[in-house]
Amino acid sequence: MDVIEYRPEREQYVWTFGGVAPSHRITPGTLLRLWTEDAFSGRLTSTSDRPSQVLDMTEVNPQTGPFHVEGAEPGDTLALHIVDLTPARDWAASSTIPFFGALSGTDRTALLHEPLPEQTWIYQLDRERGTVLFEAQRSDLRLELPINPMLGTVGVAPAGREVRSSLVPDKFGGNMDTPEMRAGVTCFLGVNVEGAMFSVGDGHYRQGEGESCGTAIEGAMDATILVELLKGGAPEWPRIESDSHYVVVGSSRPLEDAWRASQIGMIGWLGELYGLDRLDAYQLLTQISESPLANVVDTNYSAITKVAKDLLPAGDAYGGMHRYLRDQARAL
Repeated sequence: MDVIEYRPEREQYVWTFGGVAPSHRITPGTLLRLWTEDAFSGRLTSTSDRPSQVLDMTEVNPQTGPFHVEGAEPGDTLALHIVDLTPARDWAASSTIPFFGALSGTDRTALLHEPLPEQTWIYQLDRERGTVLFEAQRSDLRLELPINPMLGTVGVAPAGREVRSSLVPDKFGGNMDTPEMRAGVTCFLGVNVEGAMFSVGDGHYRQGEGESCGTAIEGAMDATILVELLKGGAPEWPRIESDSHYVVVGSSRPLEDAWRASQIGMIGWLGELYGLDRLDAYQLLTQISESPLANVVDTNYSAITKVAKDLLPAGDAYGGMHRYLRDQARAL
């Protein structure tokens, strides 16, 4: 097994999906040990920091990559198994940002009110306890929260020579911001260009569903990822498989359309897995699906449709690729 370790320097960060030369050319079966910077590019370090003063909004959500996968062609399926996610710092940051977030006026929801006050929260990590410390800024509450490391951004280059900001989620993946993207899962993405050209980043030490204020507990992350390639079978929308669930991510605006995309995506997957007619799959999904939110703050919103495997007959998604990669990871 090829193993590549990559810690990009600041000038090597990537800010888009598409339009960027690869940092590495890799073969299927490669194990990547990566470092990713936080969404703020490491610029929010103190509760006295204000985003409008310290952030460069053209340099948010830096990505590590892109990686050119040998043999990947449009229509193929890229399988990324997240072996491990470990916080790379002992602190992380979150903030309210002017005219950003689900409960504020934005440039797309224009209102006359002034922006919410800027505020930065710094979360201290306790590695032994596996917690981060929430400390209220305007009241007295201090609360330990269990960490739940995830990658906010996992994506390939879009189709049609498009170049998309690393802030955007869409059919190519991107900034989906779903807590489902955690260690132990396999993400399946449709390949749009030769080599797939995938990047990852935007580590969160924890995030609630929806990412209400627009920023999670944002922190640098050490990520270990196994890469595989399946010929053909490209899904229209990103799919995630865990030991317990099948998951589809849809991204759009309004939120209902993101949800609809994820539902249609799951109907298609159930059809592939069990030979179900679309209407039969629609009826079954209506009775068994879960619909947590991923984000309601990004350029596109992201909604999740997930179904529990224990409600279904044993399946063999992508020829058992998730099971194969999980076993490979356990043998490391």
